[in-house]
Amino acid sequence: MSNGSSITEFLLLAFADTRELQLLHFWLFLGIYLAALLANGLIITAIACDHHLQTPMYFFLLNLSLLDLGSISTTVPKAMANLIWDNKAISYTGCAAQVFFFFFLMSAELSLLTVMSYDRYVAICQPLHYGTLLGSRACVHMAAAAWGSGFLNAVLHTASIFSLPLCQGNDLHQFFCDIPQILKLSCSGSYFREVVLLILSGFLGFGCFIFIVLSYVEIFRAVLRIPSEQGRHKAFSTCLPHLAVVSLFVSTVIFSHLKPPYISYPSLDLVVAVLYSVVPPAVNPLIYSMRNQELKEAIRKVISWMFLMKNLSQL
Repeated sequence: MSNGSSITEFLLLAFADTRELQLLHFWLFLGIYLAALLANGLIITAIACDHHLQTPMYFFLLNLSLLDLGSISTTVPKAMANLIWDNKAISYTGCAAQVFFFFFLMSAELSLLTVMSYDRYVAICQPLHYGTLLGSRACVHMAAAAWGSGFLNAVLHTASIFSLPLCQGNDLHQFFCDIPQILKLSCSGSYFREVVLLILSGFLGFGCFIFIVLSYVEIFRAVLRIPSEQGRHKAFSTCLPHLAVVSLFVSTVIFSHLKPPYISYPSLDLVVAVLYSVVPPAVNPLIYSMRNQELKEAIRKVISWMFLMKNLSQL
């Protein structure tokens, strides 16, 4: 194949050769996907409906849940469809759309996680200035900047990757259209521009990670000075889950996109991709709500209201 225009479809990685294992993977993905939809949907509904949660921290958490819903819906449904129909194909246009939306949502999520670390820093280290530094207008601007930066990043990478001539067939050793796998199909020496973009994105992502780490160094120093054990416990309960999410997300994304070409094994690439594309959207709601009493109470109210509406509809 001389270039990308002659390719009408890509072939995604088959999870297993036997039909039984394919169905097992389908049900596993379906369970994770439904859990992510339900958990993120409950968080969005609870924050939107409970006036006690109209604070910057929960506003950013609502945006994170929206990004998680979008990112897992970009990759998992297509993988499930291929599993249930024993198919590996994805159209050229579908692959381009998947790359764009996935990169858009993942980039925006990293930016938003950085903003959320700043929110926790101000809340704990500069509580007297919290209302000034994180007013409603500032929160909207920061959230918009996170979404906007993700959109711009996705446009640049999608335009770059799909303008490359592809000479190495159309087999992608991944369960969704991932940029490192498409680069392997490009003609030798033609992918320098996209590699430069990936390196720049990697440096920006690493910069975000450094900002988050420095923020938490200051946060932990401030928390350790709190005389009340209950106060320290509450501060740690809101910060440690965020740090765990960031560490898993950033480490797996950077490893997947910037690792040397010789470190490439289909099983390793698959596990790493699942860790940054499927696991975070499914576990983020659990991590953020597990030790947050306000959010758990709001979710209980939403579930109670849903059961009440169901019972009323049956009368």
